[in-house]
Amino acid sequence: MGKNQEKPLKSIASALDDLKEFPEDVQDVMGYALDLAQHGEKHPNAKPLKGFSGGGVLEIVDDFDGDTYRAIYTVKFEGVVYLLHVFQKKSKHGIATSKQDINLVKKRLQKAQEDYLQEMH
Repeated sequence: MGKNQEKPLKSIASALDDLKEFPEDVQDVMGYALDLAQHGEKHPNAKPLKGFSGGGVLEIVDDFDGDTYRAIYTVKFEGVVYLLHVFQKKSKHGIATSKQDINLVKKRLQKAQEDYLQEMH
């Protein structure tokens, strides 16, 4: 699949609905990052999520009005981008993603893999 050919975006569980609840400015930033991913590119602020090897799970962080919002997606499956989890960071201390959110991402990554394998057959 070439760089300019758009990959479909698939949302796992409530991720896309959750994104639609974010402030419009945050939706714009995250939507642009996902659009770039769908075209084989990477937003300058997209970083590999710690704890996931290979760099195929990425996180985009946006600060708005004193709050921090995060979207986690994967490009590790050929020809598709999966939106795994979006959330507003609750803790005011530190920048690390909570263990609860990491565990949810792991579960949703497993669901994405199951969906991908099912689509391949």
